[in-house]
Amino acid sequence: MNLDYVKKDFLKDIGEASSLPTLYEVKAKYVGRKGVITAAFKEFKNLSPEERRERGRLLNELKEWIEWKIKEREREILEAEALRRELEGFVDFTLPGRRVKIGSLHPLNRVLREIIEIFSNMGFSLEEGPEIELDYYNFEALNIPKDHPARDMHDTFYITDNALLRTHTSPVQIRAMKKRKPPLRVISAGKVYRRDSDPTHSPMFHQVEGLLVDEDVKLADLKGVLSEFANRIFGGKRKIRFRPSYFPFTEPSVEVDVECVKCGGKDESCVVCKGTGWLEILGAGMVHPEVFKAVGYDSGKYVGFAFGLGVERITMLKYGIDDIRLFFENDLRFLQQF
Repeated sequence: MNLDYVKKDFLKDIGEASSLPTLYEVKAKYVGRKGVITAAFKEFKNLSPEERRERGRLLNELKEWIEWKIKEREREILEAEALRRELEGFVDFTLPGRRVKIGSLHPLNRVLREIIEIFSNMGFSLEEGPEIELDYYNFEALNIPKDHPARDMHDTFYITDNALLRTHTSPVQIRAMKKRKPPLRVISAGKVYRRDSDPTHSPMFHQVEGLLVDEDVKLADLKGVLSEFANRIFGGKRKIRFRPSYFPFTEPSVEVDVECVKCGGKDESCVVCKGTGWLEILGAGMVHPEVFKAVGYDSGKYVGFAFGLGVERITMLKYGIDDIRLFFENDLRFLQQF
């Protein structure tokens, strides 16, 4: 039996095999129990021992090559069949249409981007900082030394005695002031963490804080910036009011309220503002001299103001949401409303 002819005939047969059944017929013809290769092995009885060794080597090599070519052709047929089914399905106009689901921004991301854009248009640059923060930046440099009562309200997640999950984005302001000299106008935005969980609080939430430092800064400038922010984020002409408050890192400190976004302060039965006509949106104040001392600023020359707001709080007021947990449950029925 001439093995070159066997190889030539096999290539012709496998080239014509366009389906798995015909391919398996070719396989049986050449390497099956009654195939060509098996018949060739039976011819050994007429050969000398030396011829048997050489003939056996050539037959085994041919058999391995044939089996490899069959597996390769089998893979090609399967891939072609899969592509054919896919193409047939693509042009089958009798099938019902398949809607392509288009994603959208999460309501928190939507409002966060809007807040950043508003302050960017007012000249504030965005600064970022680590979420795992040192005690010094999170508390001490902000005039909150160890054992200060104000630390209790932060409900801090401590990692070590000196490392923690930041409780606000104010540490970013400290880092920015240590890197840059006045005048300074920055905002910091990102996740913060506190041990608190109920319909209006979450262990993880988002804050945006702003800082402006220059030689001639007044409380009236702060009110102007926050009035413009309230007008843009809630739409229309919104009144705001300052109420005295206390923060260790500002003096004087204020809580900032905006005119009710639902009733405009005109409905005593309003469920949003509880009939008060006002909604608390953020805290603010003039930067405390001790904070300037910590970063090496001359408090006799420079003055500044700072403010901080919760993105969840603004989003809830903007869209009339009464439970903060809805933001993190990933319920598509809720998210698709935005």
